[in-house]
Amino acid sequence: MNFTRWSARLPGTQRRTAARGTEGSVPAARGEYEQQPEPLPDEVPALEDFSAREIIGRLPGLVALAYGPEHRIAYVNDAYAAAFGPRPAGATVADACPEAHELGLLPLMDQVLRSGKPRTVKSRKTQDGGSYTVTCLPVESPRFEGGGVLVHAADVTDHAEAAERLRASERRHRETAVTLQRSLLPQELEQPDDLRIAATYQPGGTDAAVGGDWYDVITLGAGRTALVIGDVMGRGVRAAAVMGQLRTAVRAYARLDLPPHEVLQLLDGLAAEIDASQIATCVYAVHDPNEGKLVYASAGHLPILVRDEDGSVRRAEDPTGPPLGTGGWLHTSGAIALPPGSTAVLYTDGLVERRREDIDEGVAALERALSGALGTPQVVCDRLLRSLGVTAEHDDDVAVLVVQHPSRRGADAELFHNAALELLGGVEAAPRARAFASGVLSSWRFPVELRDLGVLATSELVANSLKHGTPPMRLRLRRTDRRLIIEVTDGDDHLPRRRRAETEDEAGRGISIIATIASSWGSRRTPGGGKAVWCEFALPDRA
Repeated sequence: MNFTRWSARLPGTQRRTAARGTEGSVPAARGEYEQQPEPLPDEVPALEDFSAREIIGRLPGLVALAYGPEHRIAYVNDAYAAAFGPRPAGATVADACPEAHELGLLPLMDQVLRSGKPRTVKSRKTQDGGSYTVTCLPVESPRFEGGGVLVHAADVTDHAEAAERLRASERRHRETAVTLQRSLLPQELEQPDDLRIAATYQPGGTDAAVGGDWYDVITLGAGRTALVIGDVMGRGVRAAAVMGQLRTAVRAYARLDLPPHEVLQLLDGLAAEIDASQIATCVYAVHDPNEGKLVYASAGHLPILVRDEDGSVRRAEDPTGPPLGTGGWLHTSGAIALPPGSTAVLYTDGLVERRREDIDEGVAALERALSGALGTPQVVCDRLLRSLGVTAEHDDDVAVLVVQHPSRRGADAELFHNAALELLGGVEAAPRARAFASGVLSSWRFPVELRDLGVLATSELVANSLKHGTPPMRLRLRRTDRRLIIEVTDGDDHLPRRRRAETEDEAGRGISIIATIASSWGSRRTPGGGKAVWCEFALPDRA
């Protein structure tokens, strides 16, 4: 294209610019010239050449003008009339515009008249299903006594429907995650003989994705109970799925009856294998009624709290290792006393963590709430949630496990007894153990059949310890309201196993006899390098 002819077609200013481009400057590329907008006429119309009615009438947005304190209609544009129908001039908005009631415009227009400031409401729905964002602006005119209000409504129906579809999809995903989460938690808590336990799980509010909080109660046998609480960092179905794998693994490791720190050590390696990007915190604690304490290990989790009978609260703070999945750390076990009348609380960070607040302040608030929380474990759970301000709209998942060691008195106390005998070895140890067991079981008024089975089990456990164990040796008998527990400890850490004894074998039948006559049996290593072998008998009703 000839540059002179092209520049002659431009308005004055553009011609001058194009002309300057020929004087020592590098002209633009041909393609740039071809991408220029259509040339403007030499005379551009001024805004005053257009009437406000003509401009507003052609707007795609819905516009209405009302005047006076009664909001009488002065004008509606074509888009408004097309959406809601024509509106008679002079009629009040309250009488002639039902959509104003649906959109909540009348109070808004009153506010604009009083304050002289614009107001906006977002995405309000009408009965026909349309959604509108409405802005009301004050209008001052000598023709409007008392002022006027210009109403501009933008049709956002498509955006609102898309947003609702997105919210519905998010709700479905959240419901799936919540369902998965709840299905992976214990459907019914195991209730040990010596403890009273309750737990609660509350997912975060509808705007929060579901996390990986979990808890569990595992009876280990011989009256011992494992208590677990953990939190997988992250949100959604993935966190819940990782939580389910960890909980399943904890139950499997618990059956090995290992010390708490060894359970966490195994769990740490597994967490890294499941998903290296998912880190979890966990507390694993074991209660032994014969010791009156919780032995626990913590992987980056918040401290266990214990409320004593007098209302004072203690923290189990040490030792605490890094979260699961980080690797390279040797966990250790600690202990905290849990005497009769005390209550222990295990919890996840959703209970105590708040934005713009140090988490230690949240734990301190929980301590204050626990000091005054009385009642059953479930009542204590509910009171702690209320005291910490956890509602259905809470922004994080919350799991709480409350464990009470009741102080028994009167007839209830008569159902719980302990008796122990130190075994000094030698040929007289087995007869002494049988005589001791017979006397104790008789004093506990067990039926003859159960007493005889208990004496037989005692004889076999003691004989096994005398043959394969080393001093010190101890026989312990324990009864609860549900079972009789017989346990023998010694200084050797070799665990017995059940095996098939051949006809000509003179030994090897003791554990098989125990497994046959008892409800359950097991063994575990004890601190200091020894072992304990135990068996249980279920008691008949009102034994």
